[in-house]
Amino acid sequence: MPELPEVETVMRGLDGHLTNRRITRATLRRADIRWAVPPELPRVLTGAEVLGFRRRGKFVLMRLDNGWSMLIHLGMSGRMLLDQPEATHEHLTIETGDGGRVGFVDPRRFGALDLVRTVDEDSHRLLAAMGPEPLGNEFSGAYLAGVVKGRSAPIKAVLLDQRVVAGIGNIYASEALFRAGISPTRAAGKISRPRLEVLAAEVRATLVEAIAAGGSSLRDYVQPSGELGYFQHAWKVYGRAGQPCAHCPGLPACEGIQQITQSGRSTFFCARTQR
Repeated sequence: MPELPEVETVMRGLDGHLTNRRITRATLRRADIRWAVPPELPRVLTGAEVLGFRRRGKFVLMRLDNGWSMLIHLGMSGRMLLDQPEATHEHLTIETGDGGRVGFVDPRRFGALDLVRTVDEDSHRLLAAMGPEPLGNEFSGAYLAGVVKGRSAPIKAVLLDQRVVAGIGNIYASEALFRAGISPTRAAGKISRPRLEVLAAEVRATLVEAIAAGGSSLRDYVQPSGELGYFQHAWKVYGRAGQPCAHCPGLPACEGIQQITQSGRSTFFCARTQR
């Protein structure tokens, strides 16, 4: 599933393509995705000018001049296609007055399209309980120290909890923990304040670098332009089980990067350098 850097990249592509443009026609071709698409969506979009975009965690909000926002979630396989012919599994088509075209394609149908009044975005049922943005000022070592106090849950599970911090997923939690030298299995409440400061900084740095690279292209994800993201080439541990990490001499001095399962998800880490 696309994580924060991929969603941010998609949002920026849409922003450059749709902001300050008027939607002349919106066509709902299939409404059967994870949650039924509101039948009034085409009517609300058609004729509206796009004022801009906002990302909240792994969600994108397209703001319109009629007071509505369209909420977009890519799910497992969702993609936004710019100026391309109608594709198989295209659920929504947006056309603009200057001849532009955007299609929402979701073969596995785990994505979401919804409507919310712009002033009520933060109270939408999918957004209301979300934690702070990891790139915002609210997220810090001090914030993490308050959240993890007394918690026995593994720190990776805490980072993946969208109620704690919005937008971090499996890839970037593994990468940030490696950079911070913290084991993904360590009880969150047992990590010292200085180490949490380092972790918060590494979460931010990892996400910023991934956004600059256009995200990680994995399975279905590509940028709206059709280009691949490139951050997967910078992964230090994710998907590299059995390989030596950047901080180790390699076999036989160390066992290399290990892969375990936490809450049904793969975790990659170096047992020698992450404590």
